Amino acid sequence: MKADPATQLRLLDLQALDTALDRLAARRRSLPELATIAERSAALESLDTDIVRVRTEIADIARAQQKLENEIELVRSRADRDRARLESGQVGNPRELENLQAELASLARRQGVLEDDALERMEAVDALETRLAGLVGDQEKITGERQAAEERRDEQFGEIDAEAAKRRTERESLAPALPEPLVVLYERIRGSSGGVGAAALVRRRCQGCHLELSGGDLRAVAAAPADEVVRCEECRRILVRTAESGL
Repeated sequence: MKADPATQLRLLDLQALDTALDRLAARRRSLPELATIAERSAALESLDTDIVRVRTEIADIARAQQKLENEIELVRSRADRDRARLESGQVGNPRELENLQAELASLARRQGVLEDDALERMEAVDALETRLAGLVGDQEKITGERQAAEERRDEQFGEIDAEAAKRRTERESLAPALPEPLVVLYERIRGSSGGVGAAALVRRRCQGCHLELSGGDLRAVAAAPADEVVRCEECRRILVRTAESGL
């Protein structure tokens, strides 16, 4: 393939633009804020699960507490009725009186047990509400951290995208000015060689694979016509001769 030396040098300009675009894309993918956002998002998902679980436990205890309160009220009402009968003096039968007193004692014990259960549930709710407040506080804190990271990410995305748009505009102006067969070869090599399709020969060293050319390869490159498109024998990239090639 033939291409005048000036055109081959411009191919290095195209490579520089592509390298810059690749680096910008890599920078965009690897911003530290992206890892922070992912970590905070995972933490918030876990917190959301914990918050739902705690709120469910509080609701379950509240329902059980209400049942206990209703049962306590029934026991208290029954005890009040029995006590009223006992204090009215209308119960004269000793056996009936004894049964009434025994029932009052049983109701008192039952009420005590129910009230103890109710107290335990109240204490459990207090502990859960304290736990919930802590979780909600953590949620607010981490939400703020994620939002701050998102704002930093968006700011850097804007800078990167603006720079990438500038480089793409330059590339769109340069690429059509180069011979199409040369660009096709360059793109094919670049696609299979880590994004580098053309490299300068500087001080007898290929800047693509960073290996120094052997004596025979160097003589072959030096002997090739100036408009001949030569390639590195090691990495097979297009090798562009420059004033610093050392030929």
